[in-house]
Amino acid sequence: MSDCWLRSNQRVMQIAMLLPALVLLGGVLLALGWLNGETSIILRRIGGIAAISALLALVILLYVSRLPRLAYDDGHLLVYLQSTQPIRVPIQIVECFFLGQAESDLHGPEVQTNTVVVRLAEADTDWHNVKVKPALGRWRDGYITVFGTWCEPLNVERVDQMNHLLATARREAKQIREAS
Repeated sequence: MSDCWLRSNQRVMQIAMLLPALVLLGGVLLALGWLNGETSIILRRIGGIAAISALLALVILLYVSRLPRLAYDDGHLLVYLQSTQPIRVPIQIVECFFLGQAESDLHGPEVQTNTVVVRLAEADTDWHNVKVKPALGRWRDGYITVFGTWCEPLNVERVDQMNHLLATARREAKQIREAS
């Protein structure tokens, strides 16, 4: 079980769930014939298909909303910037987190968003460039940038907490390596 270090943005996910929830409600009402007492069998089936599709969309969105952006598990920083499967970065090459700002892809180049920047060890070039979803962040030249639009609110205190968690995880990983 992983330890969540940075959650995804729950407000954005809740907004994304509104349309499927409305389609689910409309589909159920149509399938049950409550929108119009004389609903044809074809409209009822369409309502049922719409309801099932919307329910599936809601389940997927709920699952994705529960995924963190950054987590820790078994000596690895888990980075969720590609899909539902994390990129497992060895914790010993993670040097620090810091608060930054970047242009928001969501709002256009004139709007800045807070970011969490993860600095990786300069010597470990295997981890310097990894392809990630551009809307969620970027990973270039040994720096992972997580856009604040898609994670919990960012501030100095939150980044300090993450650095404290990192220091603790690195110490524990070092103790385990020395013990074996």
